[in-house]
Amino acid sequence: MPIYAYRCDDCGFAKDVLQKMSDPVLTDCPTCGKATFKKQLTAAGFQLKGTGWYATDFRGGTPPATGVATGPADAKPEGKPDAKSDSTAAAPAAAPASTTTSA
Repeated sequence: MPIYAYRCDDCGFAKDVLQKMSDPVLTDCPTCGKATFKKQLTAAGFQLKGTGWYATDFRGGTPPATGVATGPADAKPEGKPDAKSDSTAAAPAAAPASTTTSA
């Protein structure tokens, strides 16, 4: 249930009230009894919980798990070259330079 802030325009009395959204708006001030008790417009107070939110993932500390292994587990096995350094890897051959001379 949300908490609504009310304030009396006549006497200045202010109060936070826990109400259902379907409850009627309060109009009578509990202090002076006049019908000048009005709901105030306030910023919503909420907190995002769970993973994926700024407070848990991006504000310093340890980075979130990505599911990608890092460190020694990523090291290439001994005796097996990388595809990048493999001399048998297919690379586009450069076209021979034309040695035509004009007379």
